[in-house]
Amino acid sequence: MLVNEHPRLRAAATVVAAGFLAGAAIPAMAGQADPFSTQGLAASSAAGSTQRPLLAIPCENIQPSQAPLALADVVERALCNNPQTHEAWANARFQAAQVGIGKSAYLPSISIGGAETRNRTDGGNSFASGSTTTYSQQSLSASLSYLLYDFGARDAALENAKQILAAANDTQDATIQSVFLAAVQAYYQLFATQAAVASAREAEKSAQESFNAAAARYNVGSGTPADKLQAQTALSQAVLNRIRAQGDFSNAQGQLANSMGLDANQPVAVTPPALAVPDAQFVRNIGKLIEEARRLRPDLAAAEAQVNAARASAEAARAAGMPTISVAANVNRSYTNLTDPFSSSSLGVLVNFPLFTGYNTTYRIRAAQAQIDTSLAQRERLSQQVALDVWKAYQGVVTETQAVKSANDLVASAVQSERVALGRYKAGVGNLLDLLTAQSALASARMQNIQAIYNWHIAKATLAQAMGRLDFSTLETSASQTTSP
Repeated sequence: MLVNEHPRLRAAATVVAAGFLAGAAIPAMAGQADPFSTQGLAASSAAGSTQRPLLAIPCENIQPSQAPLALADVVERALCNNPQTHEAWANARFQAAQVGIGKSAYLPSISIGGAETRNRTDGGNSFASGSTTTYSQQSLSASLSYLLYDFGARDAALENAKQILAAANDTQDATIQSVFLAAVQAYYQLFATQAAVASAREAEKSAQESFNAAAARYNVGSGTPADKLQAQTALSQAVLNRIRAQGDFSNAQGQLANSMGLDANQPVAVTPPALAVPDAQFVRNIGKLIEEARRLRPDLAAAEAQVNAARASAEAARAAGMPTISVAANVNRSYTNLTDPFSSSSLGVLVNFPLFTGYNTTYRIRAAQAQIDTSLAQRERLSQQVALDVWKAYQGVVTETQAVKSANDLVASAVQSERVALGRYKAGVGNLLDLLTAQSALASARMQNIQAIYNWHIAKATLAQAMGRLDFSTLETSASQTTSP
């Protein structure tokens, strides 16, 4: 029998088809809509922040540039391109959707269904007495279910989702600060190794000059073969140091590219930094710094949110063992080509009381309470780590502040010593060992001075990150008082 040949069958098919179309359309719309506005609960980009506007940047505004990048540009591209920030952002958006799932429990659930079957009934096994009946049956139903009360299970589940979202947002901020610091370190280390190459070339040039002087004295008979060999050895060592310094510079280039989310072999053009003048004396109240860090550090805030999430999870576990009260409604219409259509409907209040769950609820509560203890211990451990991070970063700034001044004095004295030793040797009144020692001391002093200057800038950024306040204002502060490198 064709569908178009039977009016009731055609009508039923139409209703069922409409139901299936609606069932397909509603999920499609739900996939695009955001009725609970959860998208605004997470940052708008991988380098965004819901709580720290000075740290957030709109990644869609970052455009490729052929011009050399300044430090701020390097950091922006690192935050937008580094996979770590994208992973943290994806986790935050996932948790924002979980909040939407928690809110959906407060709304009713509506479903529709339809069926069309072709039935055949055999009247018996005997060929003579047997008869066969064939008929069609169509049905369409709609149901509604609405949870009225569940002793706080929905509230606890929603609170758990909100706290985990808060932890995810804070974790994203912590990740951003970590990537921020790595980009700053890579940037300064690039120029530190570049300056080290220049220093190594100067040392090689001095070693070549010493070798030329030793060879000249040997050729005129006023020098010894031992002096010439020592000068040759010093020159070879200087060449080796320069080669290693160039290797370190190449590694630093790859590290900078990697911190920006690029392949290590991809070249990155950057502008030299404007080096700030170190404070003559860096003294702060370390106790207040630690207290401020515990208030600002996003990873510690994330740990606190995890504690609250664990408490909400425990409340949900306890509520799972309590009754639930729901209202349910159902409408059904069915007919066949052998009988008249008939309808049925129901409306009622349902009470579900879990009397015994095989101790499932008991152990869920016990596990949730243990999770609270775990989260508390993790928060305390991180709180102590924050104090240690601030202490070490503070001492790093103090040390590098003093090291810059001492390294400047060391270079000044080493330059004078090398000049005197070279002049004495060329005049024939000094020995080669004194000259080589002075040149080695000068090369070491230059290297220490270079590293001290860049280490001081890195130490400042490290302290800001340990305090939980590393953002673009930190770079602006560093650039406000500068001197030539």
